[in-house]
Amino acid sequence: MRFFDSLNSIPVGFGPTAVTFGKFDGMHVGHRHVLDALLSVARKRALEPAAITFDRNPLSLLAPERCPEAIASNDQKRELFESTGVGTLVQLPFDPALSSMTAEEFVRRVLVVALDARVVLVGPGTRFGAGGTGDFALLTRLGADLGFDVRQLEPRLDDGDGRVSSTRIRELLAAGDVAEAGRLLGRHPSVRSMVVHGQQRGRALGYPTANLSPQLEGFIPADGVYAGRLTVDGVTMPAAISIGNNPTFEGVPERQVEAHVLDEDLDLYDRIVEVEFVEHIRGMAKFDSLDELIAQMGQDTLDVRGVLARANAVG
Repeated sequence: MRFFDSLNSIPVGFGPTAVTFGKFDGMHVGHRHVLDALLSVARKRALEPAAITFDRNPLSLLAPERCPEAIASNDQKRELFESTGVGTLVQLPFDPALSSMTAEEFVRRVLVVALDARVVLVGPGTRFGAGGTGDFALLTRLGADLGFDVRQLEPRLDDGDGRVSSTRIRELLAAGDVAEAGRLLGRHPSVRSMVVHGQQRGRALGYPTANLSPQLEGFIPADGVYAGRLTVDGVTMPAAISIGNNPTFEGVPERQVEAHVLDEDLDLYDRIVEVEFVEHIRGMAKFDSLDELIAQMGQDTLDVRGVLARANAVG
């Protein structure tokens, strides 16, 4: 996949292309619906399939108080794009210059001059340009003048006829419903970070954990215990994952993500790991004694094994 991080990095004469654009936060099944259509039309018309996205949510500049937490980092999003088969990804810096670009200027400079767009695919309600003045009608008029076709796709609906959206997925993750969030994402939600030294409490109790640095990529689900997997250096292993401040102990930093790899005792310090969440097991709880905590950790491990066995059976 070709990757360009600015308009200036796109070589002169690039294209012709079939293009779509948007935030693509989380790269959920609705986004993949659009990209599948993009790939189809690109094949039929012998065009280069290209997607345009931004290096941050536009709200981070336009209305920071309303800007939601990202579901995936830029690196994660780029990796997810690579898995779709899209040939070119353009990640534009959403800076004051881009935010002040009129809708007409965006079409001319980005879609036509930089990418030589011959087909542009958009979803319903797509807005673009300064003040969100650009819409499907304007895009269609400009396409007629500038030589590209415009196609509007219907939204991808979930099983309940609800629209698949990044907002809905964030709500599910914040509630701990990682299974439903995973269904809408088309994959298990995950976070990624470096393993750092903790206070060794899990090891002392017989359940060593990999403690993730707070500077991580991805959206952290609600506090609790989860069945999931840990991947390091391309090797994926079953894991019981805890999120929270472990109220049984004093002085534990809030929002720790810890993963206990089942049946392994690994030295993961200073290594980058990916932790994916398959299913919520229970909420975070305070225990009156270490014996109660150890007994619950044993039960959690059994529950995690059961969940992952069922998940593996389903495929």
